[in-house]
Amino acid sequence: MLQNKVVVHFQDGRIIKGTTADFFPDKERFHLNQIDAPVGSKPIEVQISQLKAVFFVKDYRGQPKREDKNEFDPSKPPMGRKIKVRFKDGEEILGTTQGYQAGRSGFFVIPADPDSNNERCFVVASATQEVSLV
Repeated sequence: MLQNKVVVHFQDGRIIKGTTADFFPDKERFHLNQIDAPVGSKPIEVQISQLKAVFFVKDYRGQPKREDKNEFDPSKPPMGRKIKVRFKDGEEILGTTQGYQAGRSGFFVIPADPDSNNERCFVVASATQEVSLV
């Protein structure tokens, strides 16, 4: 079964890194195998309602000193609708979406910066302050 590398951000500020094989945007929970858990540990159950976002990443180290570009490459037309998300904690994400609808519990965003460590991000709507199409 395909294991997705994820970094899970909770609304209370906690961050957990791990893998998941059962994340679905329309489900209320999924299981996470933490990368720093002892061998043989069982996955933890994560409630979507407690989350800010689920970042599907290329690697866990990322590039801590790098800042993603907050602009689209004009030579590459974006796939989907351009969107800007501001979370309640002040973080902002600029990217594209094909599934945003006001009133839904969450939606995926593909970062505008192709060199971002994030391949895509599932944004939990209740953790956002503002969502705007750009």
